[in-house]
Formats: sequence, structure tokens, C-alpha cells
Amino acid sequence: MNKNPYLRLIQLFFLALILQACDTESKKGAGKYGMMDTNTPDYAAVAFFEHVYNDNNLNKAIAMSSERMAKLLKSYRTNRNVQRHVFNLMYDEVEIQPDTGNSVGRNEYAESAVVTLFFTGTLHDERVEDIRVIEMLRVDGEWLVDRIQPDKYL
Repeated sequence: MNKNPYLRLIQLFFLALILQACDTESKKGAGKYGMMDTNTPDYAAVAFFEHVYNDNNLNKAIAMSSERMAKLLKSYRTNRNVQRHVFNLMYDEVEIQPDTGNSVGRNEYAESAVVTLFFTGTLHDERVEDIRVIEMLRVDGEWLVDRIQPDKYL
């Protein structure tokens, strides 16, 4: 049984490669392709709304809120109530994208930012598209949602 040691090494390499490819836990980021930088106001705004629309409770969304927004979210208690009364924007399924077309300059030293988000989804099997402008604050190095501007087109 004199097998070539290089053949064993190649087999071991391919076995390790196959096992690595079987990673079942997907690492989900924000944005259309999950590649958005995590230390930006865009990322924080998208993550906040994904927690409101996709989680079972508001705990993570409250953690990403300023004191003013956290107090407002707590008063409505459930995700559906927040969608209906605070955002005036209900969805059964939703995809959230930031508008990055007009962002100029760096925001690494900014203390506040304004983020525009596009919402595309369905409600009762009908397609619904909308837009919201979010005011963000940086507190202790983290971006927090402070205010959601009312829709100026309504």
C-alpha cells in the first residue's frame, strides 16, 4: 500500500474545501447584496427598519433608537402598531434599500445624518413602494434613529 503522499495531501485539501463550503450559517449584512459598511448611518437605518418589519418584537429596534424614538416605540408595544401608527407604512414582506446616489463626503466625523430609504414590498398581495427620510444621531460612536420625517407628498 505505497500510495503517493502528494495524492493524500490533495485529497485532504479537497475534503477541507468541501467542508468549508458547507457552512450553514449565513452572515447577513444590510443592503441589496449584504455588503454595506456596518459603521454608516445607512446601515443603521436599514437594520433598524429590518428589525421592525422582520423581528417578533421591538427590542433590537429600541436598542438602535435615540431616547426620543425609543420612548415612542415602547408606547406602541408591537411591531404592527409601530408600522401602522408611527411609520404609516405597513407591509407583509418588504425590501429596504438606502438612497446612496447623492451622498457626498465622509460621515465618519459627523454627529448627525439624514438617510433616505426606499421600501418595496407587498401588502395583501399588492405591490407597495414608498420612501422615508430618517434623521440619525451618532451617540457614543453608534448611529441611532432619532426621527422619521413625515411624508411630504401626502
